Amino acid sequence: MSDDNSPPRTFKDLLRWATTPPQAWGVYLLAVLLVWLLAFYAGTLKPKQTPEPSPPAATAPKT
Repeated sequence: MSDDNSPPRTFKDLLRWATTPPQAWGVYLLAVLLVWLLAFYAGTLKPKQTPEPSPPAATAPKT
């Protein structure tokens, strides 16, 4: 086994890794899948039911 004394990955290193060609395809497909799943989930939610409006107040009879 070898000792890996490299510093921990930074966000910049991770971004550079994710934008290289083979990984970029996977990151892109993962992002598209995530957006589709969130849109699907949001579409399955039921809107809040508003209470029925109260009946109109009684009016004087027409003469």
